[in-house]
Amino acid sequence: MDLNDIVVFTKVVETRSFTGAAEQLGLPKSTVSRKLAQLEERLGVRLVQRTTRKLALTEVGEAYYARCARIVADIAMAEQLVTDMQATPRGRLRVTAPIDLSTRYLGSIVSEFLATHADIFVELEASDRLVDLIEEGFDLAVRIGPLTESTLIARRLCTIGAVLCATPEYLARRGTPVTVEDLDEHDRMLFTPSPRTQSWPLHNGEAVYEFGRPARFASNNVGAVHSATFAGAGISLLAEFMVACDIASGKLVRILPEWKGRDIEVFAVYPARQNLPPRLSLFIEHLQRALETPPWTKRPTDL
Repeated sequence: MDLNDIVVFTKVVETRSFTGAAEQLGLPKSTVSRKLAQLEERLGVRLVQRTTRKLALTEVGEAYYARCARIVADIAMAEQLVTDMQATPRGRLRVTAPIDLSTRYLGSIVSEFLATHADIFVELEASDRLVDLIEEGFDLAVRIGPLTESTLIARRLCTIGAVLCATPEYLARRGTPVTVEDLDEHDRMLFTPSPRTQSWPLHNGEAVYEFGRPARFASNNVGAVHSATFAGAGISLLAEFMVACDIASGKLVRILPEWKGRDIEVFAVYPARQNLPPRLSLFIEHLQRALETPPWTKRPTDL
């Protein structure tokens, strides 16, 4: 089936001439005549009776036209819908992002986006697993750390630092480290995203210290490490976005600020496409603006 033949047929019926159909379609008259003949040959019936003065539909042609006209109208409506969506971005976005980043900051960032785009709907799945975007039908993922999927397009959003911290109560009980070597006398809380993670390197210029070896408490869930630290179990190295508010409120104390964990990049990743849906382009741009100066690096008075 060639939809072009159907479009030509309906235009011939509506204009009642090959010449009129050719003018509206921007085709040579001979092409219009040939396509109609091809359609009739494929169907094995005559759709149009041709005379020297006019064209008339056969009984079969009238029935066929009634159905074809609806098909052509639906195609035109579909194309108009695409045009309208380009002019006014609309539709659903499915996004996935790490749990802690979602609960602390992405909710408010998404709400700001929705406030200015009334026809866009966002579904945010907070998950720490590596989601297959194409297989599971997601438009975009926010990923923290090294990227492993070469088939995806990535845009850098920001950098996350890692800081040492503990509760005031723990430090009052065990003392506040003054040098990095003092950490050896303290209980350390370690985030272990993989079985191979035994420690995290701390850097101060050229100096390096392996934090967390041996760890008093270790977990592959960073939220659990945060909770243990918050309960006063020891000193931990945590992403700045997880503890910035706690440090600002005095519930946690930053330790040895000259020693830092390695910076971790944050990316927006999405399947490769030639033409991104406008709603997705707008959302990526919004994320980049919102995280250009990450909210967790701002002072409370700036929020």
